Amino acid sequence: MTLTEEVLKTLPGDILGKLRQGDRILKSIREGSAPVPMVVKENPHPLEQVNWDVVISGGTLGILIGSALVMQGWRVAIIERGILQGREQEWNISRQELEVFLQLNLLSKEELETAIVTEYNPARVGFQGSPDIWVEGVLNIGVYPVYLLETLKQKFLKAGGKLFENTSFVDAVVHPNGVNVNNQFTTRLLIDAMGHFSPIAQQARKGKKADAMCLVVGSCAEGFPENKTGDLFVSFTPVQKQCQYFWEAFPAKDGRTTYMFTYMDTNPQRQSLETLYEDYLRLMPEYQSVELSQLKFKRVLFGFFPSYRQSPLRTPWDRILPIGDSSGSQSPLSFGGFGAMVRHLPRLASGIEEALQTEQLSAEGLNLLQPYQPSLTVTWLFQKAMSVGINQKINPEQINQLLSVVFQRMEELGESVLKPFLQDIVQFSALTKSLLTIGIFHPKLVLQIFPQVGLGALLHWIIHYINLGIYSVLFKLSLMLKPLLNGLPEVPKYYLNRWFDAWKYGSGSDYHLENK
Repeated sequence: MTLTEEVLKTLPGDILGKLRQGDRILKSIREGSAPVPMVVKENPHPLEQVNWDVVISGGTLGILIGSALVMQGWRVAIIERGILQGREQEWNISRQELEVFLQLNLLSKEELETAIVTEYNPARVGFQGSPDIWVEGVLNIGVYPVYLLETLKQKFLKAGGKLFENTSFVDAVVHPNGVNVNNQFTTRLLIDAMGHFSPIAQQARKGKKADAMCLVVGSCAEGFPENKTGDLFVSFTPVQKQCQYFWEAFPAKDGRTTYMFTYMDTNPQRQSLETLYEDYLRLMPEYQSVELSQLKFKRVLFGFFPSYRQSPLRTPWDRILPIGDSSGSQSPLSFGGFGAMVRHLPRLASGIEEALQTEQLSAEGLNLLQPYQPSLTVTWLFQKAMSVGINQKINPEQINQLLSVVFQRMEELGESVLKPFLQDIVQFSALTKSLLTIGIFHPKLVLQIFPQVGLGALLHWIIHYINLGIYSVLFKLSLMLKPLLNGLPEVPKYYLNRWFDAWKYGSGSDYHLENK
């Protein structure tokens, strides 16, 4: 019996069966054999009646934007295939990022504090053979999803929103004046919040395979040595099985959560989730200085997160807007989900409101709500530098050596360089300082990376890097131009505001260091 089988059999439910089902889905995606859903159609005839301003499919994170829109006075319905309830495992985020719930009046201070069930400092960044780096205020808050989502759900319903649980998305027919969802709901705008594997997103991508994947496995368990710190990004092993393994760890309300993740392409020869889980359990004693027999596993976690170079997703249909993971608007380095959704919530709330007010619900108008962001696309090269081709030969220590140097130099340059990067935000000035420092002091290491990532990837990256600088300049220009918008008609103002948002988020200028 494998370690994985031994551990999973101690937990209720058929967890091993679910893990293997996940592997079957992963295999079909890698082989390109998964059928392309055809769930969206178009009809040239107007609907006789449109009952909703917004219908959101996917409630877990859809409730965030749904609550913001219903507070603005829009008629909002959410359809959720199961019961809208959070998982037991905390979502980790920073306190500063949670301020958005107060800014949008979605939660009171008391409700927000109640949602926070763990808080720790500091967190570690460390790589084999180099000194650890410690930071504070990054992913150090654990939010309890069960309480958060239940609170938002009750507020959403109280404000006039409607929630339809146990209601799966089936199909959507786009008419000139609205969308008919499931032949049951008619709406001016359909928001797709169904996540990475949304059938709408799959149809829009026409079955295109993901360009890369992040596989992650983990667990929450009791029995670890007492430790009030966390790990953000840790590696203590060389490349193995053509993968570099990275680790995260967070104190949890009922134990300690640990994750192991790795980046890879979608080659069918890549390892399975079950194999990865076996390595996770095999390496756990070395990682956390604990024997597996000392641990009492509360729950296990596993999944895979695809990422596409052509992101955010631009859909061809009017009146349909993908948000969150459906849109692919997270960077290829992150898992997306809660943190990415929270970051973009103010932008989406104001942008969707303007789109509804000005009737800018065409594909062209809505695609501006998910704009090109060079601050995200430049991270493709970083992901490439942390992964290994299936037949590629590199020094097994190369990735650790690179990351050790990069993070040591970023630490020397200060929090304004290090902390945004750890929160998945890349800014032109910080990136340029880091590149110059690394290029000057470690030219040999830089030259080793070129064969690994390839010339094509490097040339693409240079374009996005230049665009990152341009967007930074344009954002500063937009601050001077914004007061001039007041006298403009509503429709031109909508388009200019979307460009201003694109420059702000696309340059990472939405991020500010927390005042201490």
